[in-house]
Amino acid sequence: MSPFRYPVGGTAASIPPVTADQETIVALSTPAGVGAIGIVRMSGPGAPTLGSAVFRPAIGPSLESGEAAHLRYGHAVEPSTGVVLDEVLAVLLKAPATYTREDVVEVHCHGGPAAQRGVLQTLIRLGARPAEPGEFTKRAYLNGRIDLAQAESVAAIVRARSASALRASVRQLAGGLSTRIVAIRGQLVGALAQVEAGIDFSDEDLDELDRDTVLAQLRLAGEEIEGLLRTALLGRALEQGVRTAIIGRPNVGKSSLLNALLMRERAIVSEFPGTTRDTVEDLVEIAGIPLHLVDTAGLRASDDIVERLGIERSREASRDADLVLAVFDGSTAPDPVDCEILAGIDPGRAIIVVNKMDLALGTAEQIPADEHMSALLAPLLDATGSPPDRWRVRAVSALTGQGLESLRETIERMVAGDHGVDLDEPMLATERQRMLVEESLTALESAAEGLASARSEELVAEDVRSAVRSLGRITGEELVPDLLDEIFSRFCIGK
Repeated sequence: MSPFRYPVGGTAASIPPVTADQETIVALSTPAGVGAIGIVRMSGPGAPTLGSAVFRPAIGPSLESGEAAHLRYGHAVEPSTGVVLDEVLAVLLKAPATYTREDVVEVHCHGGPAAQRGVLQTLIRLGARPAEPGEFTKRAYLNGRIDLAQAESVAAIVRARSASALRASVRQLAGGLSTRIVAIRGQLVGALAQVEAGIDFSDEDLDELDRDTVLAQLRLAGEEIEGLLRTALLGRALEQGVRTAIIGRPNVGKSSLLNALLMRERAIVSEFPGTTRDTVEDLVEIAGIPLHLVDTAGLRASDDIVERLGIERSREASRDADLVLAVFDGSTAPDPVDCEILAGIDPGRAIIVVNKMDLALGTAEQIPADEHMSALLAPLLDATGSPPDRWRVRAVSALTGQGLESLRETIERMVAGDHGVDLDEPMLATERQRMLVEESLTALESAAEGLASARSEELVAEDVRSAVRSLGRITGEELVPDLLDEIFSRFCIGK
């Protein structure tokens, strides 16, 4: 049986060639594999012509001649033979009202690998180039539709694992962070202009530089930059999740705490020590913040080779964690292993969780009991050498659920700060943004110190320029081309 064919209305040779400076890119924009729909996307000046060569509408004019932004029904064909590749829907979107600000064509075919591959390979043979990772978004940036901070938020939207992460990323895409950065940068440019005017026109009859006024401007900008810097942990937490290690000696209730936070039975709970021999991981949201909980093997001396491997993984999990929940048994006195565990933890990223308070306090309804907690923790905290007020302590009963809400609130404050999670406020979402803001703040502090100590205006101006450049790199106003390639290489193909 001969294949279903359309009349041959042209060949690949009759399609105008796409020149190097007018490259049209193409990629599959839906996940590879079997699905209901597979979308092949093209962007560039050749997209309408190439799309019309492959798409045969069931009724009406060609894709290129028809009305833009209308989804059309028809077939994708191999133009040189007329062989039908798939039954499809196609749409032409005209520049500049597109994601890339270029002409865009999307072919919606069936989600099987063969159909997607057939349409994609045909368009490549006709002259489209396979898109590089993130190249559609890169073109949106290069064509001025979005800035670099917004482009990074696109990648964050794709990776979002929670509703909070998605909402924060959408807010960033709308320009929340960019607006704040541009405003701060504008303040610094104004201050820089005053300093440079004093340098450039030092021989003219101009008033001497008002150092106090400029210093006040720099300090105000510095306060705003510090405020942004405080959002870095929350931004990273929303995008990547907070890796949280639950550690402690055997039978203190680590697995019970994991199950209580997850509100389901995830880890095996047993009265026998050494039940957990490897890390057990799961994801939970607390106040919209995704936490990667890692339940670890109990820390103790052991002759069992499998248990020793699990204990070593526990130590690795603790070292690599953003947050450590150090669990202790509140129904018994601490032992030397407890002191050793606590001595190896950074108070700045740890919460002491005193578990089994239902046993410690009998039928008492309110926990913690201050006298009991103080007596229990005194030898532990003395062993760390750190002041007691550096530690965050919460008493809980993983069995009854007492104290868990207070623990959740403490976790939220550690990650989001005292003001909590405000997803409508701009925040630093990537390590690149955090480093650049830190660089800007360091340069700004140096400039402020120079003004206060009567340092030369040339050196002060250079510090302010450095702060301005660092902020400009966040939005892409100051950027090295190699860095641009590095940023977009982290995107998925087709976005």
